[in-house]
Amino acid sequence: MASPKRIILKLSGEAFGRSHEAVHTIASTVAELKSTDIQVGIVVGGGNIFRGYQAQDFGFERAPADSVGMLATVINGLILAQALNTLGCTTRVMSSFAIPGITELYHWQSAKRFLERGEYVVFVGGTGNPYFTTDTTGALRASEMGADLLLKATKVDGIYDSDPKNNKDATKFQNITFEEALTRDLKVMDGAAIALCRDNNIPIYVFDLFAKDGLKHAAMQQTGGTLVSGDKK
Repeated sequence: MASPKRIILKLSGEAFGRSHEAVHTIASTVAELKSTDIQVGIVVGGGNIFRGYQAQDFGFERAPADSVGMLATVINGLILAQALNTLGCTTRVMSSFAIPGITELYHWQSAKRFLERGEYVVFVGGTGNPYFTTDTTGALRASEMGADLLLKATKVDGIYDSDPKNNKDATKFQNITFEEALTRDLKVMDGAAIALCRDNNIPIYVFDLFAKDGLKHAAMQQTGGTLVSGDKK
């Protein structure tokens, strides 16, 4: 596919880790897109701070546990935005729920205007509802923003038929369809996110965020990772 005009980048909380070095590495990587004409929206996870599966350990019900997770994404988003701002990237943080004085309340029209002005927009707070992952948020924001591509940043260079860390003979897919990703349960993203991208014809590109020029190659050329789309090429 041609170089996209507008992308949504999905960053997991694990990518942030717990150190400022990791955040600055991510920010420096994302800031490289400033020299392109690509409009960039970013959806962040919060798994480095709190994940829903910890609810049982704390004795929480799922709904309040997911609320904690949504707040964790706000922390990561604010930190990333500040790191981007220090690199000269004008960045907005928009939350799915109101946090007066700290973030802007998400509205799709406002977010689109910011992107069109060349500003980065960091989307936090998930969908604002429990039981939905930040992967689904990424697909939702990509649909609302009319994005040409959803980039799923990982620590591996694409999608494999088994875990390449545990199986040296794992086979990497260069291209795969939405239906294959769903039926084979390849753990690309959760099923709701894949289905939403399928229904809105938004390709998903899975790539290694920490590879040299990995984000630029993924955003501009879709090389180095795995493309999930409606057509098998």
